[in-house]
Amino acid sequence: MRNSEIALTNNGIAGAGEKHEGTRPVPRSEGLSRRSFLLGSAVGFGALGLAGCVTNDGMSLAEAEKLYGPVADKKFPIPAADISQVDPKYFRRTVRFESNEAPGTIVVDPSNYFVYRVEGEGNATRYGANVGRQGFLWNGDAYVGRKGEWPTWTPPREMIKRQPEVAKYAGGMPGGPENPLGARTLYLYQKGVYTLYTLYSTSDPETIGTNLTSGCTGLLTQDMIDLYDRTPVNTKVIVLPA
Repeated sequence: MRNSEIALTNNGIAGAGEKHEGTRPVPRSEGLSRRSFLLGSAVGFGALGLAGCVTNDGMSLAEAEKLYGPVADKKFPIPAADISQVDPKYFRRTVRFESNEAPGTIVVDPSNYFVYRVEGEGNATRYGANVGRQGFLWNGDAYVGRKGEWPTWTPPREMIKRQPEVAKYAGGMPGGPENPLGARTLYLYQKGVYTLYTLYSTSDPETIGTNLTSGCTGLLTQDMIDLYDRTPVNTKVIVLPA
């Protein structure tokens, strides 16, 4: 079975729906094909390409290639991301960010396909992301209840009903390069209960900047590792309304 046929669902999860007036991203400039929790057909998304030696956001190709190069992980080798498939505005960078939240707080902005890690002093690290499709979006306050490196993936019952072909994974799909959750996953909780919402790593660069998942938010593997390594359990996560 192709991983593009694997999806997760957040059906039945009620988000808090709170607005956070004190949290507003200020960008510097405007400018499962594999592990992306896709449901249905894959998007027809053409390669954007990078013109010349500098991206339109000022990052050199050499810098981008280094940022998204191969990773010598302990369990499985992680290949370089094909950055020609990603709009340069979604590359990881430090941006101005007005927020009253404590440093380390994660803010998910599904409308603009960004995830922010508040760094303090008016700055944040910004990552490009893929997000949930209409009908699968969730918003509210949560926290990182647990973390997983190459975690096991278990499809929810609702998904097995929709896609019987994943029933063989009802007991769990071992972690690895073909697992939908990828190399790193942050699981979001509310009041001790898992929301079914995760931040996970995808090696499908063409999905960044799109609404393709069944509710969760995917970052390029290199970006997710960066965020994962700097995010302890109990970190606050704010998912803004789309």
